[in-house]
Amino acid sequence: MGARAQYVVVENGAWQRYYSHWAANRVVEDLLAGPAAATRCFRANREIDEWLDDVWCEGAALVDQDRRTLLWFAFADSWADHLAARAVLARTWPGWDVRFAHDGMGDLTHHLGLGRDLTRPPGWFETSEPSWFADTEDTEPWSVVSLCLPDGRVRAWGSGREPIEHLAAGPGLIDLLVASTTTPRPADMPYGGVHFDPQARTVSLWAVQTVAGIHDWPLPGWEDWILDFRGDDHSRQAGLLPADFPFPRPPLAAALRRLSDSLGTQTPGNGTLLARATAAPGPGGTTPVVNPAALVPHEPAGPSPAEVAEPRTVLDALVAAAEVD
Repeated sequence: MGARAQYVVVENGAWQRYYSHWAANRVVEDLLAGPAAATRCFRANREIDEWLDDVWCEGAALVDQDRRTLLWFAFADSWADHLAARAVLARTWPGWDVRFAHDGMGDLTHHLGLGRDLTRPPGWFETSEPSWFADTEDTEPWSVVSLCLPDGRVRAWGSGREPIEHLAAGPGLIDLLVASTTTPRPADMPYGGVHFDPQARTVSLWAVQTVAGIHDWPLPGWEDWILDFRGDDHSRQAGLLPADFPFPRPPLAAALRRLSDSLGTQTPGNGTLLARATAAPGPGGTTPVVNPAALVPHEPAGPSPAEVAEPRTVLDALVAAAEVD
């Protein structure tokens, strides 16, 4: 239970790990006020001597003061929310290399020189048999899959699967796509997309979420294919999609306003409620058991009013620009 987050702070050649049971859904908010406020916030959490894995860690950040590098990942409610976060962090962390950690914990441990498999057991990437379901009703797909046909035409489909899941099935998926019926064009931007070009034996992938394992190419079944990983840049696939299946252009203003509303606020976890439940006797005299970490609230050291002022100015400017775009 909870939304577990892990933080790493690097300074003077040494690094420490910290943990919050509730903060995965507000990693971005804790980063908005810049390096000093974020570092102080992270260090105020419990220091631990272990790594969370990709299953249990739902959000993370690595602040490398020595190399002025920020790596982070967290689930965004939408494509627009992810892009809004990237736009703000690019301005409130000036002079820093700010990167979304698409490989999840693998990117963090790789940055520290520990490799990408530290938190992943051998054979962790699960393959599957090729399968495809064309949902002819869903207008808000999780991802968009496109395929270059032998005659050069491109077909596209909406899918309820994550982008990386399409690669787990291997190239056999392509034959199923060719025979698939048409799906509705997306009414909102998906979280990612995959484009297959069998003639060039190239897979192009983008996502605004983690795609753990993407740097372990070739993935099983794709040994003679080239990967074109685009990060969170959807423009290549957008340029390939057929005219009757375009990506929509949702405005960023609403997502930017949501970030502005979150500045300086604290989203408490359920620690208080759990503490009461733990204190009360259970049925038949049993004693409730709760992970002690779940009782520790997040963010004992939030940003100061002065530290909030800069990102708020940035957000006001971005909102104004988005409204006239």
